[in-house]
Amino acid sequence: MWQEDGWGWRARVGVLTPHADIGPESEFRAMAPEGVSIHAARVPLALAPGGMDANSFAVAQARAFADPPAVDEAAALLAAAPLSAIAYCFTSSSYARGAADDVALKARLEARASGIPVVITALAAVLALRAVAAQRVTLIDPPWFAAEVTALGVEYFRGHGFDVVYAAPAGLPSGQRLVHPGLVYEWARAHVPASAEAVFFGGNGFRTASVIRALEEDLRRPVLTANQVALWQALRVSGVHAPVTNYGALFNYEPPEG
Repeated sequence: MWQEDGWGWRARVGVLTPHADIGPESEFRAMAPEGVSIHAARVPLALAPGGMDANSFAVAQARAFADPPAVDEAAALLAAAPLSAIAYCFTSSSYARGAADDVALKARLEARASGIPVVITALAAVLALRAVAAQRVTLIDPPWFAAEVTALGVEYFRGHGFDVVYAAPAGLPSGQRLVHPGLVYEWARAHVPASAEAVFFGGNGFRTASVIRALEEDLRRPVLTANQVALWQALRVSGVHAPVTNYGALFNYEPPEG
């Protein structure tokens, strides 16, 4: 009897991730349904001294990540594999550059990827919020996001017509390896206001996938995360409708048309 070999017989999803991030590919692999494989390409990201362990991730760094040529070349190399979709996993550049630039970035990367569909995380979040019919939203960003980055995130979602009722970087230890799901769960429960119809955790390097189910059970509203929404849309554009359990009600929805 042949053993499981990890080949994506249902779909193969590419991930464009900053070179220092482990979150996107880790969480994609955890959430992906049977028969979906994940293939990551790393893109250089200029980091301040202390890197992701410093509470100083700023707008200039976020903007620069989406500049050509590095991310374009990574997309072209990734597209050489037989992929079904590619997910651009860097929420903060969308915050810094705005929705119009996201549309242009998607088109630019798809051209370099020989037409493979590209999912932009922040645009996927907009689709996800519309899919779950949430208008009033809480935004929670990683502890290493500068307050200015979060403020731009508020502008991004308000520009798409959402009412952001609360937004802040999580008051947790700053650093990918320092974030524990229990701390994320407790902080979110204490800070999500009753008026919010949904929660969105920004930051693809923010370890949040493992708390989605528990927070949805206790907050009784949809909980969305950067990697979850990106995978959700990547699956849908790949024609995959296999069930995903334990990672949120979002996977029961289809993206809205138009």
